[in-house]
Amino acid sequence: MSRKGYLHSIESFGTLDGPGIRYVLFMQGCPLRCAYCHNPDTWQMRYGREVTVEEIIADVQQYLPYLTASGGGVTASGGEPLLQAAFLSELFEKLHKLKVHTALDTSGYADVEKVVTLLQNTDLVLLSVKHTDPLKHQLLTEHTNYRPLRLARYLTRIRKPVWIRYVLVPSLTDSQEDLAALADLVNTMPNVQRLEVLPYHDLGVAKWQALGLTYQLSEISPPTEQQVDMAQSFLRGRLPASVSIC
Repeated sequence: MSRKGYLHSIESFGTLDGPGIRYVLFMQGCPLRCAYCHNPDTWQMRYGREVTVEEIIADVQQYLPYLTASGGGVTASGGEPLLQAAFLSELFEKLHKLKVHTALDTSGYADVEKVVTLLQNTDLVLLSVKHTDPLKHQLLTEHTNYRPLRLARYLTRIRKPVWIRYVLVPSLTDSQEDLAALADLVNTMPNVQRLEVLPYHDLGVAKWQALGLTYQLSEISPPTEQQVDMAQSFLRGRLPASVSIC
């Protein structure tokens, strides 16, 4: 019997969530409450659409020529995909039989023991580092970063290819101290291939309002192009050339 999962939505022609053209599954459910989340409607698992592994496999097969030709594959994003590790593990195992590249876009907020099998079936992890400081991480997400950092160490131990994603939020994650700590973390992870500096944006505010939630960063403006460039340049000066920074 095919295992069931809960989806928020699907993007069949994604280009921002891993190499090549990606079939992106936005999974429903997330334990974090990121202050800048642009999809708060993914937080509650019960609001998702129920699907089976076989349904997703059948749908993915329609796009295989595009995925294969571009060097792409399937990415599970969220929400937080690690909440549905059993479903994704079965899905990724079957995708590997079709020779489809698999990726996870995750905050890393999960117990390592619960995602070992899933990671065995994962080719690339896009690890979103919210903050390296535990208190600042808690300020941004309502949780400390113990679990994400533990998962990061595990990914390094098993030599799993990783792309780090870091949201640049003026006054919250963009100081030289913050960026230096990020570089220090990446320098302990020789498995990191890429570091993406993502400018904070407030495009999800309307969703917060529609859900009756209070958006706490309303007084913070997105970083300028110059601020993003400066952060990238600072990181390039502290990381090996083997890490692509964009």
